[in-house]
Amino acid sequence: MPLGLIGIILSLGLLMYPAYRGINVLILAPLLALPATLMAGGPMLATYTRVFMPARGKYAMTYFPLFLPGAIFGKVMDVSGSAKAIADFIVDKIGAQRAILAIVLACGILTYGGVSLFVVAFAVFPIAAALFKESGIPKRLIPATIALGSFTFTMTALPGTPAIQNAIPSPYFGTNAFAAPGPGLIAGLIMFGGGVAYLNRRSSTLVAAGEVYEPPVMKGGGFFGRGKKPRTTEAKDLEAKDEAPVAATIESSAADEHVMERPTVPWAPAFLPIVVVIALNYALVNWIFPSMDFDYLKQDAYGSVGIDDVAGIWGIIVALVASIAIVPAANWTRIGDVKGAVNEGTMGSLLPIFNTASEVGYGAVIASLAAFTTIKDAVPGVSGNPLVSLALSVNVLAGITGSASGGMSIALEALGTQFKEMAMSRGISLELVHRVTAISSGGFDALPHNGAVITLLAICGLSHRQSYKDIAVVAILVPVLSLVAIIVLGSIFGSF
Repeated sequence: MPLGLIGIILSLGLLMYPAYRGINVLILAPLLALPATLMAGGPMLATYTRVFMPARGKYAMTYFPLFLPGAIFGKVMDVSGSAKAIADFIVDKIGAQRAILAIVLACGILTYGGVSLFVVAFAVFPIAAALFKESGIPKRLIPATIALGSFTFTMTALPGTPAIQNAIPSPYFGTNAFAAPGPGLIAGLIMFGGGVAYLNRRSSTLVAAGEVYEPPVMKGGGFFGRGKKPRTTEAKDLEAKDEAPVAATIESSAADEHVMERPTVPWAPAFLPIVVVIALNYALVNWIFPSMDFDYLKQDAYGSVGIDDVAGIWGIIVALVASIAIVPAANWTRIGDVKGAVNEGTMGSLLPIFNTASEVGYGAVIASLAAFTTIKDAVPGVSGNPLVSLALSVNVLAGITGSASGGMSIALEALGTQFKEMAMSRGISLELVHRVTAISSGGFDALPHNGAVITLLAICGLSHRQSYKDIAVVAILVPVLSLVAIIVLGSIFGSF
């Protein structure tokens, strides 16, 4: 095996473990690009300043206009009490006897409406904890339940979702967030139905085995909890604290206080911004933008592009900004410090955008190495169907980086033009390519080192041993099965 290829494999492997241990990717990404560069005989400083940094900057420049309003929207929905009101409404209508379904739907509506999954986790966890305890459902299933509603079908599958994972393919394929609605809805239903069915069955199995709300303490068995052994309540409490991240108890307690201090909001004004995000985005990309004159975009000053190249991102930006304005307007007497909420949201957008941009910079370094050409040339040959090759490359890179958006961006930057040409030459709809790309990003990304998984477990006060197995089923296995289903359907029927 060539030394350069060994360097790439070594670098990719080293990226995963420190990220899982909580080392920030801002420092990890450039550091771990160095072994691959060094073993390939490349200049390290030049690679860092002339390859890594421009790629990181390009990603931030392109997608920060999405991260910023998204973070602000999530924060104003939070502090206004709207996020909690939506969760309470869904739970009240569905009922405690269907606790898992209620929490999945609450998370799904919030994230489909553009609320950050981290805001959703904080807002919904205390409600889920009370509901699961009342229903006798083991606490260890809460993270998987929130994960199913927050970063599966609403993140990648449902047409129109304002998630960044649904926006990134647009500039590459000239599509928008509503691309391939039929396959997207089918994939979404598979994820939703399969995930809820699994969690309900898992709950019944655990309850039948005598497990109650409080999680058991487990010995050995890595992430999947083999060798569990019952303990006394006191021992469970002590050992659970040892297993969970240090921040878990703090975050869990903070979540309770954080939600309980929010104002009470009627359900109608709480839902209004969510409806506006989806409806306005749809109107913009399908009716408003096509009726307007954007010939000026062909000028060099604006990138010599057409409206199809930017409509997907523009629609989401405008819809989010409009909804940000609606939240305080609809809750003027309930939301206290609007300026503080906007400032918090603004600052909260910086770390996510630069984390992901750093992963993209890392990918650019790998893609610049001569040894990567071997991998790049081999990927299209995996299958005669470009949808299969695309799904495989996005899934693998999302898994390695632990980031859906990062892995997808790396794959599209390196291979996007090639996949577009392959799809067009075979008469495959680019809308279908968009949807397959988005769904592919939401499979292997949820490996144990994924930042969202680690944060979610910390918020819930649980460990990988206790809850990761169930997260893996609903956030990896079921989404991958849905991906296979739409590739098969899309290959037969095309986009619809």
